[in-house]
Amino acid sequence: MNWEHVLSNSGTGDAAQTVEPAMDRETFAGFYERSSRPLWAYLARVSGDAALAEDLMQESYVRFLCAKTPNDGEVAARRYLFRIASNLLRDHWRRPGAISIEGLPESLLAQEDGSAKMDSRAMLGPAMARMRSRDRQLLWLAHAENYSHREIAEITGLGVTSIRLLLFRARKAMARQLRSGDRNGRLG
Repeated sequence: MNWEHVLSNSGTGDAAQTVEPAMDRETFAGFYERSSRPLWAYLARVSGDAALAEDLMQESYVRFLCAKTPNDGEVAARRYLFRIASNLLRDHWRRPGAISIEGLPESLLAQEDGSAKMDSRAMLGPAMARMRSRDRQLLWLAHAENYSHREIAEITGLGVTSIRLLLFRARKAMARQLRSGDRNGRLG
C-alpha cells in the first residue's frame, strides 16, 4: 500500500476533518516506510487474514495521523501505532456477528501471506495458527517486534506483571505445540 493513499484518506472521516495531521508529508513518508511492513506482518499474523490486516493497517495510520501523537520520538510513535492497531483488531473481534478467531477452521488460520518468507515458517506458522489470538499477539510483539514487557503492556493495555505471566504461558504453549507437531509429523 502506498503511504500517499493513507494521507489522502486521513481527512475523509467526520472527526478527522477538523484535525490537522500530526506529521508533515516527508516525516510521515519516512515513518510509514519504516513501520508499515512490521505493522502489517503483526496484524496479518495475529488476525490470520491478510485482507483484514491491510484494512486495519490503513485505519491505524489514519487514526495515528489524526491523533495527538507522543513527541518522544519514533519509538514512542511506533508503540502508539501498534496500540492503535491492537485496539482496532480487538474491536473487530468484538463486533456482533463476527466470528471469533478461535472458532475459525485451522486451514484458514494457516493462510499464506507476504510475511511467510522465513525458513522457520514451516514449523512456527502452523504452531502459531493453533494458538489463542492473545498468545499469538504477545509472542509476535515480544519476539518479532522485540518490544519489552513494559512496551507490550502499553500497546495491549494490560499490566506489566500480567504480560510477564502471559508471555511465559504463551511460550510454554508454543513449546508444547512444537513438540506435539514433531511427534505427530505435522510440522517441519
